[in-house]
Amino acid sequence: MQVDDFLELVKKRRSIRRLKPDPVPDEYLDKILEAARWAMSGCNSQPWEFIVIRDKETLSKMADVYVRYYRKQAMVEMTRVPEFAHPSRNPPTDVLWRYAPVVIAILGDIRVLQASTINNRVYEERTYDHNMANAVYLIHLAAASLGLGSQWVSLDPPKKVLMKQILGIPPELKLFSLVPIGYPDQKPGAFRRELSEMVHYDKYDMSKYRDQEDIQEFVRFLRNQEGKLKRFIVI
Repeated sequence: MQVDDFLELVKKRRSIRRLKPDPVPDEYLDKILEAARWAMSGCNSQPWEFIVIRDKETLSKMADVYVRYYRKQAMVEMTRVPEFAHPSRNPPTDVLWRYAPVVIAILGDIRVLQASTINNRVYEERTYDHNMANAVYLIHLAAASLGLGSQWVSLDPPKKVLMKQILGIPPELKLFSLVPIGYPDQKPGAFRRELSEMVHYDKYDMSKYRDQEDIQEFVRFLRNQEGKLKRFIVI
C-alpha cells in the first residue's frame, strides 16, 4: 500500500451513527477482527478480547442501559453555560446503534500488565488504555476499508457495570468500548485543524500556543459545527 492510499483510508473513516439494517458478512468481520488482533501493545501484552453481538434482544438491553444513564449525564451537562454545553444536554429518546446489524464489544484483561515493568504497573495503568485504543482504531480503519461505517461508543463506569452483566463478562475483565458496524446510511462531514497549527520542530513554538480564550473560541466553533452537521442524531 502506498502512503497516499493509506491517507485516503484515514480520511475516509467517519463516525457513522445511522446504519442500514443489511447484515455484515462474516468474512468482513473476520478481517476486521484480524486487523485488531495485530494492534501494538506494551510488551506485546495483547489484553484485548472481542464479543460480536448480533442478537437484537441483547442489543436492546444494552441500549436501554445507555439511554437511562445518558439522561443522568444530560442533567449534569445542563449545569454548563449553554454555549459550551455538550449536545448531550438534550438526551436522546433512543440510540441508533440499538438497530445496528452488529456491534463489537471490546474488552480487555488488565492483569497482563504484569508483562510490563514494575514501574509501569505501579504508575502507568494508562498503558492498558493505550493498548486497547490501538485495537479499537484498527477496527474502525478496517471497517472503513471494507466500505462499512462504524461508531465510537464510549462508556462511563455505570454503563460498563450493567453491560458487563448483560454480556456475562468475568469480573477480572474490563469492558472498554462498543463499536457498532454496518453499511453507512449517512455521509457526515469532517473537520480537522490544519497540520501547520499543531506541528512543532525541535521545540515548542510559542507562536502556536493557544491560551484559554483561544480554547474557548475553539469550543464555540466545535459546538456550531455539531449543530450544522447534526453530529448527535436522535430518534
